[in-house]
Amino acid sequence: MVADIVGVVSSLALYRRYRPETFAEVIGQEHVTDPLQQALRNNRVNHAYLFSGPRGCGKTTSARILARCLNCEQGPTPTPCGECRSCLDLARNGPGSIDVIEIDAASHGGVDDARELREKAFFGPAASRYKIYIIDEAHMVTPAGFNALLKVVEEPPEHLKFIFATTEPEKVIGTIRSRTHHYPFRLVPPGTLRDYLGEVCAREAIPVDGAVLPLVVRSGAGSVRDSMSVMDQLLAGAGEDGVTYEMATALLGYTDGALLDAVVDAFSAGDGAAAFEVVDRVIEGGHDPRRFVTDLLERLRDLLILAAVPDAADKGLIDVPVDVLERMSAQAAALGPAELSRAADLVNTGLTEMRGATSPRLQLELICARVLLPAAYGDEQALLSRLDRLERGAALAPPSPTPPMAAAPAPPQAAAPPPPQAVTPAAPPAPPPPPPAAEEPQPQAAAGSGPRPGAWPSASRPPAQAPEPARPERSAPAAPAAPVAASAAASAGDQERVRQVWPSVLDAVKGKRRYTWILLSQNAQVLSVEGGVLRLGFATPGARDSFVNGGSEDVLRQALGESLGGQWRVEAVVDPGGGAGGPGGAGGGRPVPPAPRPTAPAAAPPAPRPAAPPPAAGGGAAGVPAAAPPPQPQPSGPPSVAAEDDVPAEDDADLDDTALSGYDLIVKELGATVIEEFHHE
Repeated sequence: MVADIVGVVSSLALYRRYRPETFAEVIGQEHVTDPLQQALRNNRVNHAYLFSGPRGCGKTTSARILARCLNCEQGPTPTPCGECRSCLDLARNGPGSIDVIEIDAASHGGVDDARELREKAFFGPAASRYKIYIIDEAHMVTPAGFNALLKVVEEPPEHLKFIFATTEPEKVIGTIRSRTHHYPFRLVPPGTLRDYLGEVCAREAIPVDGAVLPLVVRSGAGSVRDSMSVMDQLLAGAGEDGVTYEMATALLGYTDGALLDAVVDAFSAGDGAAAFEVVDRVIEGGHDPRRFVTDLLERLRDLLILAAVPDAADKGLIDVPVDVLERMSAQAAALGPAELSRAADLVNTGLTEMRGATSPRLQLELICARVLLPAAYGDEQALLSRLDRLERGAALAPPSPTPPMAAAPAPPQAAAPPPPQAVTPAAPPAPPPPPPAAEEPQPQAAAGSGPRPGAWPSASRPPAQAPEPARPERSAPAAPAAPVAASAAASAGDQERVRQVWPSVLDAVKGKRRYTWILLSQNAQVLSVEGGVLRLGFATPGARDSFVNGGSEDVLRQALGESLGGQWRVEAVVDPGGGAGGPGGAGGGRPVPPAPRPTAPAAAPPAPRPAAPPPAAGGGAAGVPAAAPPPQPQPSGPPSVAAEDDVPAEDDADLDDTALSGYDLIVKELGATVIEEFHHE
């Protein structure tokens, strides 16, 4: 007999076996149970109650508990004894009481049913203190049925109590609602429901993975009955290891956390291949794309909260295991608030668009593509996402380039701006060539003037040896070098970052406009980067004017925006002492890595020093030493690309005439006489 009773109890659904029998056992509804218990203590019980709220939150259960409290032999009491006949009849597995009548209004809501109830209501209880009607799904009673009940609900006999339970209280007519005490029930908080499910699993003596309970709570959506039904299904299918996470995700249809981690990591790294590989795994694994997008949106929501509130788990804002929380914290830091917000908006929009979509996989791939390409959109969110990514990149960049900045070759590179100040007085006498766009072939013209003596061959000399005869004249301008070096050191992080990506910037410029690429690769180098301003130094005023007036500045700004993001401003200055020296010069085409700085214009000061003893083997001004290394022309010279650029090929002759070599600058413009020229091998 006992075995039969145990078998019957174990065959009951989980939510029936653990149905509360007192108000103290009802979870998550303290705002209802506490006032009811106080009303019972004060013996101020109303004749009609209206319990409303979502399904499975305890409305009918609380109505039965209230009936036990009213009909208990020691009552009315807030805590029924559980031993009297009424308490046993209304217990969890009791047979029920003849004086407590439960009516399903979905099938008994008509006028005839209301009239029958009204006629029976005037008869007193058979064995209890009160006759209690529990009308479930009260919103299903028709207006005519409510009107038939109105009189008895308004003025019931002493022994009669009404308890209406409904999920839609607004459908109960106002004349009935005004005659009841209305108690709204709510969904149970996730933390409270998770703890309750853990207690139930402990009573069932079945091990359950800690990551399963949040899935059950999420599936139940705050309903105790729905959550208990899901938990009962998982416990019924548990094996020797109990309820595992893999079993729960497969049975409930949720996305595995590993897939969510993989796609979020792909978003943070901008790895399109990894993101689309996750999409392929979702489809090939038989997962519902819409469910995957829903779970992804839930993950992005948790990451947003973690980014804004680092201790969100301690405050109960998110409900995840500790190991998952650590991974999510790292993901939130890697993406940043702006990019997370934009990704969540795009995923939410894509989830709406997936309703009725004929190709869910295509919609999912489009969502991933939109998240991975913030530069393809010009809205405010995309801009904030790109700025956030740049700020995080700048914050992470300094640790790696710090040792090279401290090395010996780095300070001369950071102090690149002083040479323009040193040669500024000598720059005005040299007027810029008339055609601004004609500076493009200038490096080749200079390269073709190899037999002439000048400054171009000396551009390859080491900077420590060539300016040695002119040290007294250059001592005065050397004073401002300290503040300039300090300013360059302050923006060393940005400058180093630009120098690292400068080759890719030149490649982007080449794809847009070869004319601009020739100007930059042959005549310019990066002097400094400070506050979003890129300072370029050009070897001649004509090259600088060609860059500014020929529309090349906009092309460079676009390339900088694509390679580095953000908005850039370019300042082009004349830097004869540090600019590129033509195709074969020290800086020509290689402005990014540290290189010896050419000193061609600085060769003019040795002329006024006749006291310097000439070497034994001297040559005239017209005889350039044969050992001087000639400039090495670049394979991609201007004449080969003039036909496809903005500069016509027939202008090359004028370019050669207007280009001035170092020798011409010294003799024609400065009026100096070159006595001799020598090299240190």
